[in-house]
Amino acid sequence: MSIYDSIRQGLTPIHKEGYPFIAIAAVAAIVLGQLWSPLGWIGLIITLWIAYFFRDPERQTPVRPGLVIAPADGRISSIAEVPPPPELELGEAPLLRISIFMNVFDCHVNRSPVDGVIERVVYTPGIFINADLDKASEDNERNGLVIVSGATRVGVVQIAGLVARRIVSFVTEADTLQAGERFGLIRFGSRVDVYLPPHVQPLVGLGQRTVAGETVLADLAGEQAARAFRAA
Repeated sequence: MSIYDSIRQGLTPIHKEGYPFIAIAAVAAIVLGQLWSPLGWIGLIITLWIAYFFRDPERQTPVRPGLVIAPADGRISSIAEVPPPPELELGEAPLLRISIFMNVFDCHVNRSPVDGVIERVVYTPGIFINADLDKASEDNERNGLVIVSGATRVGVVQIAGLVARRIVSFVTEADTLQAGERFGLIRFGSRVDVYLPPHVQPLVGLGQRTVAGETVLADLAGEQAARAFRAA
């Protein structure tokens, strides 16, 4: 293996959605550097941060029927039984909702939590309040999916935040997804909610960090018991 191949394999890929933003930031850095060199260095730092934000690393997804995998990198901000958004048509009864909050330093490529077929894709306009707030599930701009996985319908909702102004979806209705497969991206800070049947036991705790495509959120088959957590 050549030195070039070794370096290339060691670098984290960048998602194509980030290329225009990186190019704009790089040009701005060059222009600012011509005006005043410290501004150019600031522009370079911003350019590198944007490249880091749009990173799209490969993930190793656990494979077993029934596992629900984290759709996003971030922090578990809420675990509760609440009515799902009406546009998902999952009924009015409360469902288990696991919310993952992504800050501007987390990878923002979202991945399917389960194997299945996409039954619904629903975009809902809204406002842009802090995605960490509970009311963001109802008020913020969002894009919802319903994935039919065996006998279970799983809801996944991408929610825009204070900074996020664009939810990007890579899928359409009737598409088939595998757990861990990329289905969308949210630009610059946001949240993803997963809606599961109320009898399912969460296997994560509040405040826990998740890795999209790798962290197990729950087990639809009920083969894993609920876990207890403590701060360490």
